[in-house]
Amino acid sequence: MRNTTRYKVEGANSLWQLYKTVPFVKVAKNFVVIQLSRYTPFIPVKNWLYRRFLKMKVGDQTAVALMVMMDIMFPEKISIGKNTIIGYNTTILAHEYLIDEYRLGDVVIGDEVMVGANSTILPGVTIGDGAIVSAATLVHQDVPAGAFVGGNPMRVIYTKEEMKNRKKEEIL
Repeated sequence: MRNTTRYKVEGANSLWQLYKTVPFVKVAKNFVVIQLSRYTPFIPVKNWLYRRFLKMKVGDQTAVALMVMMDIMFPEKISIGKNTIIGYNTTILAHEYLIDEYRLGDVVIGDEVMVGANSTILPGVTIGDGAIVSAATLVHQDVPAGAFVGGNPMRVIYTKEEMKNRKKEEIL
């Protein structure tokens, strides 16, 4: 199970009660900043917008590609390490709104991680340092450091040790 906190709701589904859980002004501001960030080709500007206006933790030399969609309601729950690449059109969520409840969870992406294009990272997930996430992967559980993962649902393709052995074999 992912590391999320559950909040029960009564009556209409939790998304219908959205502005009881997060202020409208915050969502509107986040929407504008995220849309600007999605289209700007200047990585330092994009990272500055994330840090300054969304209160995200973004490491040095991290590159977030064009069209990446950060969580619009709780971007401050997203942390990205240094020298990491987030691929084109990836979605990073820190919330889930369900019928009877909503869930919030921190997303922690380590240092020197590569996330392939069109991936989705769900709330409460930690991606370890040096991990590689294949394109179009649904990251629904933690990713061990140094692992290569992919698919929908995600599975470990190579562990850190297997990756080291593959690199040694390629050298020989």
